Amino acid sequence: MRADLKLIHDWVPQGARVLDLGCGDGKLLAALARDKQVVGYGLEIDPDGITACIERGVSVIEQDIDDGLSNVEDDAYDLVIMTQALQALQRPDRTLDEMLRVGRECIIAFPNFAYWRHRLYLGIQGRMPVSKSLPHAWYDTPNIHLSTFRDFGQLCRDKGLTIVDQRVGNGDHEPHWSSRLWPNLCGETAIFRITRASR
Repeated sequence: MRADLKLIHDWVPQGARVLDLGCGDGKLLAALARDKQVVGYGLEIDPDGITACIERGVSVIEQDIDDGLSNVEDDAYDLVIMTQALQALQRPDRTLDEMLRVGRECIIAFPNFAYWRHRLYLGIQGRMPVSKSLPHAWYDTPNIHLSTFRDFGQLCRDKGLTIVDQRVGNGDHEPHWSSRLWPNLCGETAIFRITRASR
């Protein structure tokens, strides 16, 4: 598993009820079911991802996250996970609300558009950066909401949410001393663990 998925795996409690939004090939959910007896469902829109989930024995529903989670009851899950999809959503703020409606806590991983190499590339080249965490050209990218770790932290504060934990790493999701000191400048990817302040 990628380093970010390993960290998420460590954060998930034994026997939790988990919903994984944009679950991809289901690798994380399969590992959680095997190692932590997690009961979980994945939502995925990509047919190849759905097929891979089924082959792994992961329960998956074909659903576009942008359509909302109206088919999921309040507090149906202990934890809602979404990795590398926040920036591709039409309304990430509304999805965050929905995640914390259906789950007591959520874990979100996403790339940082304020990473120093992205800033330098744009400043020197005058072109949109392409990197390990942002592998697409400007014209074919699924990323429609470019944000930074500070932007996301401010969104959480505006919504009265509590950031329980935050880890920042490089393009391989590995921690580095520089990203611990200056996360918004030196962090390429981040994982936030969030809950409602009142819960």
